[in-house]
Amino acid sequence: MKYILVIISVWFLISCRKPDANTGTGESSSTVVTSIVPTSAQYQAAGIELGHVERRAVGTTLAVNGVLDVPPQNLTTIAAPMGGFVKSTKLLQGMKVKKGEILAVMEHQDYIQLQQDYLETKSKLEYAGTEYERQEQLASEDINTKKALQQARAQFQTLKATVAGLEAKLEMINLPAASLADGNIRRTINLYAPIGGYVTEVNVNLGQYVNATDVMFKIVNIEHLHAELQVYERDIHHIKIGQKVSFQLANENKMRLASVYLIGKEISADRTVRIHCHLEEEDESLLPGMYIKATIETALHDADVLPAEAVVGFEGEFFVFAEGAKKGQFDIIKVTTGNSTGDHVEVQLPDTFDRSRPVVRRGAFELLGILKNQGDE
Repeated sequence: MKYILVIISVWFLISCRKPDANTGTGESSSTVVTSIVPTSAQYQAAGIELGHVERRAVGTTLAVNGVLDVPPQNLTTIAAPMGGFVKSTKLLQGMKVKKGEILAVMEHQDYIQLQQDYLETKSKLEYAGTEYERQEQLASEDINTKKALQQARAQFQTLKATVAGLEAKLEMINLPAASLADGNIRRTINLYAPIGGYVTEVNVNLGQYVNATDVMFKIVNIEHLHAELQVYERDIHHIKIGQKVSFQLANENKMRLASVYLIGKEISADRTVRIHCHLEEEDESLLPGMYIKATIETALHDADVLPAEAVVGFEGEFFVFAEGAKKGQFDIIKVTTGNSTGDHVEVQLPDTFDRSRPVVRRGAFELLGILKNQGDE
């Protein structure tokens, strides 16, 4: 198999001479290719962008796994406060709902009975209140006995507590007591969305009877997703609040950023600790439960960095392209890579490299391809 070493040490044999009769030596001459001059068309096709090496704080990293999740206040389960029949609902999984929107209409004779009990008890309370006032007046004039006053007071206080309890029950089924002021009894109640978000579960159909403990719907608000990472107990001492986290979904190459917000205080059965991380950028395409692979920057130090696409690898070594002395020329510079930070990678440049020189931040892979083609020729 024919191997051509390109980049930094691509040697092309120019000539091979037999031992010179005059000198008696067997030297051969060769040329080291350390630069490339792409044509105008190649330059434009490569989409080359120039920039400078940046100085950033870079940390050693810890690779972990985790999932995307939502805080408890962003996930709600909808159930009927009282059992009843589903009269109407239009919800489907994936639908977006607003806070306060009607999710379903329920009906049952118990709703009617509750309203009736409230109106009857409230009427009795009004009478008991009048009777209590009358007994107080008579007691002040020493006309009645203390026992009669005590009985009137007890009856009034009992009915007052009963009315308060019935009002609370009416509030729970979204029937404010004030709406019954004119004796307007309703046979149905509405279930409202306590938060805005997306419907993730629909467990009912029209005409179905549901108990107060049955889960009818689930709604999730994905505006404030966070990353829940699992860190083994042997590594937990490296984790600190505020550390930077970069992560990727299982089905994409895009690098996303987050930061450590909370560190769990309990070790699970698999000897891991949960780390709660806040995302730096919200994205509605992300969903709770998505599996992620993440790296946590655990120790910071200043280093030279370049975009990951500016560094190309070949035969186990890494290189960048820097602007050369001639117009349109790019020199090949061998580098050593280190840790990554977001979509950038740490690079160690030769001590003699002038950091004011522009480097190719985009288009390095295309230049590598051009150089390989030249080598094949």
